Amino acid sequence: ALLCFFLFLLPLSINAATFQIVNSCSFTVWAAWATTGPQAGGGNQLNSGQSWTININAGSTGGRIWARTGCSSDGRGCQTGDCGMLRCQGYGRAPNTLAEFSLNQNNNNDFFDISNVDGYNVGIDFSPTTGGCRGIRCAANIVGECPAQLRAPGGCNNPCTVFGTPQYCCTNGPCGPTDFSRFFKTRCPDAYSYPQDDRNSMVVFTCPGGTNYSVTSWPLK
Repeated sequence: ALLCFFLFLLPLSINAATFQIVNSCSFTVWAAWATTGPQAGGGNQLNSGQSWTININAGSTGGRIWARTGCSSDGRGCQTGDCGMLRCQGYGRAPNTLAEFSLNQNNNNDFFDISNVDGYNVGIDFSPTTGGCRGIRCAANIVGECPAQLRAPGGCNNPCTVFGTPQYCCTNGPCGPTDFSRFFKTRCPDAYSYPQDDRNSMVVFTCPGGTNYSVTSWPLK
Protein backbone atom coordinates (compact mmCIF):
# COMPACT_ATOMS: atom_id res chain seq x y z
CA ALA A 1 0.00 0.00 0.00
CA LEU A 2 1.10 3.56 -0.58
CA LEU A 3 1.18 5.29 2.77
CA CYS A 4 0.93 9.01 3.27
CA PHE A 5 0.16 11.49 5.98
CA PHE A 6 -2.11 14.43 5.27
CA LEU A 7 -1.73 16.75 8.28
CA PHE A 8 -3.90 19.63 9.42
CA LEU A 9 -2.83 21.72 12.43
CA LEU A 10 -5.59 23.91 13.85
CA PRO A 11 -4.40 26.61 16.25
CA LEU A 12 -7.44 28.66 17.29
CA SER A 13 -7.20 32.38 17.91
CA ILE A 14 -9.80 34.96 18.87
CA ASN A 15 -10.34 36.00 15.26
CA ALA A 16 -9.60 32.93 13.17
CA ALA A 17 -8.49 29.34 13.13
CA THR A 18 -5.31 28.81 11.16
CA PHE A 19 -5.02 25.47 9.36
CA GLN A 20 -1.60 24.37 8.24
CA ILE A 21 -2.14 21.61 5.69
CA VAL A 22 0.85 19.44 4.89
CA ASN A 23 1.01 16.72 2.25
CA SER A 24 3.48 14.06 3.36
CA CYS A 25 2.16 11.59 0.81
CA SER A 26 4.39 10.16 -1.88
CA PHE A 27 1.91 11.44 -4.48
CA THR A 28 -0.11 14.58 -5.19
CA VAL A 29 -3.32 15.23 -3.28
CA TRP A 30 -5.84 18.06 -3.54
CA ALA A 31 -6.72 19.47 -0.12
CA ALA A 32 -10.21 20.90 0.36
CA TRP A 33 -12.22 22.64 3.05
CA ALA A 34 -15.69 24.15 3.32
CA THR A 35 -18.01 25.67 5.91
CA THR A 36 -21.72 26.45 5.72
CA GLY A 37 -21.94 29.17 8.35
CA PRO A 38 -20.78 31.33 6.68
CA GLN A 39 -20.51 29.62 3.31
CA ALA A 40 -16.84 29.54 2.47
CA GLY A 41 -14.24 27.14 1.21
CA GLY A 42 -11.10 26.54 -0.76
CA GLY A 43 -8.75 24.00 -2.20
CA ASN A 44 -5.23 23.59 -3.43
CA GLN A 45 -3.01 21.10 -5.20
CA LEU A 46 -0.31 19.81 -2.89
CA ASN A 47 2.56 17.84 -4.30
CA SER A 48 4.45 15.54 -1.97
CA GLY A 49 6.03 17.55 0.84
CA GLN A 50 4.17 20.78 0.10
CA SER A 51 2.09 22.70 2.65
CA TRP A 52 -0.74 25.24 2.55
CA THR A 53 -1.99 27.60 5.29
CA ILE A 54 -5.55 28.93 5.51
CA ASN A 55 -7.52 30.95 8.08
CA ILE A 56 -11.12 30.16 9.04
CA ASN A 57 -13.20 32.55 11.12
CA ALA A 58 -13.92 31.69 14.74
CA GLY A 59 -17.58 30.70 15.11
CA SER A 60 -17.68 28.93 11.76
CA THR A 61 -20.06 25.98 11.56
CA GLY A 62 -20.55 23.02 9.26
CA GLY A 63 -16.81 22.78 8.69
CA ARG A 64 -15.33 19.92 6.69
CA ILE A 65 -11.79 19.03 5.71
CA TRP A 66 -11.16 16.24 3.24
CA ALA A 67 -8.60 14.90 0.83
CA ARG A 68 -9.43 14.65 -2.87
CA THR A 69 -7.67 11.87 -4.74
CA GLY A 70 -7.24 10.87 -8.37
CA CYS A 71 -7.72 14.43 -9.63
CA SER A 72 -7.00 15.94 -13.02
CA SER A 73 -4.04 18.29 -13.20
CA ASP A 74 -6.25 21.37 -12.67
CA GLY A 75 -8.20 19.83 -9.78
CA ARG A 76 -11.52 20.16 -11.64
CA GLY A 77 -12.26 16.45 -11.70
CA CYS A 78 -11.37 13.89 -9.01
CA GLN A 79 -12.13 10.22 -8.34
CA THR A 80 -13.02 10.98 -4.71
CA GLY A 81 -14.12 14.14 -2.93
CA ASP A 82 -14.64 16.11 -6.14
CA CYS A 83 -16.23 19.57 -5.85
CA GLY A 84 -15.98 20.51 -9.55
CA MET A 85 -13.28 23.13 -9.11
CA LEU A 86 -9.82 23.55 -7.66
CA ARG A 87 -10.91 25.94 -4.90
CA CYS A 88 -14.00 24.32 -3.44
CA GLN A 89 -16.91 26.57 -2.44
CA GLY A 90 -19.05 23.69 -1.18
CA TYR A 91 -18.81 20.10 -0.06
CA GLY A 92 -17.19 17.38 -2.12
CA ARG A 93 -18.85 14.41 -3.76
CA ALA A 94 -18.86 10.97 -2.17
CA PRO A 95 -16.98 8.88 -1.45
CA ASN A 96 -14.82 10.84 0.97
CA THR A 97 -13.88 10.49 4.62
CA LEU A 98 -14.68 13.71 6.48
CA ALA A 99 -13.11 15.54 9.39
CA GLU A 100 -15.94 17.79 10.57
CA PHE A 101 -15.91 20.71 13.01
CA SER A 102 -17.81 23.68 14.36
CA LEU A 103 -15.78 26.27 16.28
CA ASN A 104 -16.62 28.30 19.40
CA GLN A 105 -20.18 27.09 19.79
CA ASN A 106 -22.22 26.36 22.96
CA ASN A 107 -20.31 27.51 26.04
CA ASN A 108 -17.40 28.35 23.73
CA ASN A 109 -16.81 24.69 22.89
CA ASP A 110 -15.55 23.22 19.65
CA PHE A 111 -17.40 20.19 18.30
CA PHE A 112 -15.64 17.73 16.03
CA ASP A 113 -16.16 14.29 14.53
CA ILE A 114 -15.16 11.90 11.77
CA SER A 115 -17.87 10.85 9.35
CA ASN A 116 -18.34 7.92 6.97
CA VAL A 117 -21.83 9.14 6.06
CA ASP A 118 -20.35 10.16 2.68
CA GLY A 119 -18.33 6.96 2.45
CA TYR A 120 -14.57 6.49 2.77
CA ASN A 121 -11.51 7.26 0.69
CA VAL A 122 -8.65 7.74 3.20
CA GLY A 123 -8.08 7.03 6.87
CA ILE A 124 -8.22 9.92 9.33
CA ASP A 125 -6.82 10.57 12.79
CA PHE A 126 -8.41 13.69 14.32
CA SER A 127 -6.68 14.51 17.62
CA PRO A 128 -6.47 17.60 19.82
CA THR A 129 -2.90 18.59 20.58
CA THR A 130 -3.89 20.76 23.58
CA GLY A 131 -6.80 20.91 26.02
CA GLY A 132 -6.65 17.33 27.31
CA CYS A 133 -9.44 16.05 25.03
CA ARG A 134 -9.43 12.60 23.50
CA GLY A 135 -8.66 12.09 19.85
CA ILE A 136 -10.57 9.96 17.36
CA ARG A 137 -9.50 7.76 14.49
CA CYS A 138 -10.97 5.98 11.50
CA ALA A 139 -8.24 4.00 9.80
CA ALA A 140 -9.14 0.57 8.44
CA ASN A 141 -9.00 -1.41 5.24
CA ILE A 142 -12.44 -0.17 4.25
CA VAL A 143 -11.60 0.32 0.58
CA GLY A 144 -10.15 -3.17 0.27
CA GLU A 145 -13.01 -4.82 2.16
CA CYS A 146 -15.80 -2.65 0.74
CA PRO A 147 -19.03 -4.56 -0.06
CA ALA A 148 -19.42 -5.11 -3.79
CA GLN A 149 -22.52 -2.90 -3.98
CA LEU A 150 -20.65 0.08 -2.52
CA ARG A 151 -17.37 -0.11 -4.39
CA ALA A 152 -16.25 3.00 -6.25
CA PRO A 153 -13.02 4.03 -7.96
CA GLY A 154 -10.61 5.06 -5.20
CA GLY A 155 -13.06 4.57 -2.35
CA CYS A 156 -16.07 2.93 -0.73
CA ASN A 157 -19.45 4.63 -1.19
CA ASN A 158 -22.11 5.15 1.43
CA PRO A 159 -25.38 3.27 0.79
CA CYS A 160 -27.47 6.46 0.50
CA THR A 161 -25.42 7.54 -2.52
CA VAL A 162 -25.83 4.13 -4.14
CA PHE A 163 -29.47 3.30 -3.36
CA GLY A 164 -31.06 6.67 -2.46
CA THR A 165 -33.78 5.10 -0.29
CA PRO A 166 -35.18 6.40 3.04
CA GLN A 167 -33.81 3.32 4.78
CA TYR A 168 -30.26 4.41 4.02
CA CYS A 169 -30.68 8.19 3.69
CA CYS A 170 -32.91 8.68 6.77
CA THR A 171 -35.18 11.02 4.78
CA ASN A 172 -38.50 9.68 6.06
CA GLY A 173 -38.36 9.99 9.84
CA PRO A 174 -36.06 8.12 12.22
CA CYS A 175 -33.96 5.30 10.86
CA GLY A 176 -31.68 2.72 12.40
CA PRO A 177 -28.45 0.95 11.52
CA THR A 178 -28.26 -1.39 8.54
CA ASP A 179 -25.82 -4.09 7.50
CA PHE A 180 -23.99 -1.48 5.44
CA SER A 181 -23.71 1.04 8.28
CA ARG A 182 -22.54 -1.75 10.58
CA PHE A 183 -19.78 -2.50 8.07
CA PHE A 184 -18.41 1.03 8.63
CA LYS A 185 -19.17 1.13 12.36
CA THR A 186 -17.39 -2.14 13.13
CA ARG A 187 -14.23 -0.83 11.50
CA CYS A 188 -14.50 2.78 12.73
CA PRO A 189 -16.47 2.88 16.01
CA ASP A 190 -15.53 6.54 16.63
CA ALA A 191 -17.06 7.72 13.34
CA TYR A 192 -20.57 8.43 12.12
CA SER A 193 -21.75 5.52 9.99
CA TYR A 194 -25.21 6.76 8.90
CA PRO A 195 -27.10 10.10 9.13
CA GLN A 196 -28.85 9.37 12.45
CA ASP A 197 -26.06 7.45 14.13
CA ASP A 198 -26.62 7.21 17.88
CA ARG A 199 -25.03 10.15 19.66
CA ASN A 200 -24.65 7.92 22.73
CA SER A 201 -21.90 6.12 20.81
CA MET A 202 -19.77 9.28 21.25
CA VAL A 203 -19.52 10.11 17.57
CA VAL A 204 -19.46 13.85 18.38
CA PHE A 205 -16.64 15.10 20.58
CA THR A 206 -16.01 18.41 22.30
CA CYS A 207 -13.02 20.51 23.28
CA PRO A 208 -12.84 24.01 24.74
CA GLY A 209 -12.51 26.81 22.23
CA GLY A 210 -8.86 27.54 21.69
CA THR A 211 -7.86 23.88 21.40
CA ASN A 212 -5.34 22.94 18.71
CA TYR A 213 -5.87 19.89 16.52
CA SER A 214 -4.07 17.59 14.14
CA VAL A 215 -5.87 15.67 11.43
CA THR A 216 -3.77 13.03 9.72
CA SER A 217 -5.07 11.17 6.69
CA TRP A 218 -3.52 8.29 4.83
CA PRO A 219 -4.87 5.87 2.23
CA LEU A 220 -4.82 2.16 2.99
CA LYS A 221 -4.65 -0.68 0.50
